[in-house]
Amino acid sequence: MTPQPQQAILASIEQMDSTLAVATALAESGRALDLHGLEEDMTRLCGAVLLLPAEDGRVLRPAMAGLLARLEGLSAALLR
Repeated sequence: MTPQPQQAILASIEQMDSTLAVATALAESGRALDLHGLEEDMTRLCGAVLLLPAEDGRVLRPAMAGLLARLEGLSAALLR
């Protein structure tokens, strides 16, 4: 049985969150990062959420808000 779109997108959100957490830790330790492709991945993920029926998309708001916070953390770490 294939996962429902909402479940698949939630899994992608969780994977992106992990990726951003590792990138943030590396940036905070002064390591150089290759963020090639990150913008494309984020664009695809956001687009997938927007294509969901409104009710399904609303359920993902907390996860997306957490992802935004993680992305802002990475941005701050890169600016230090």
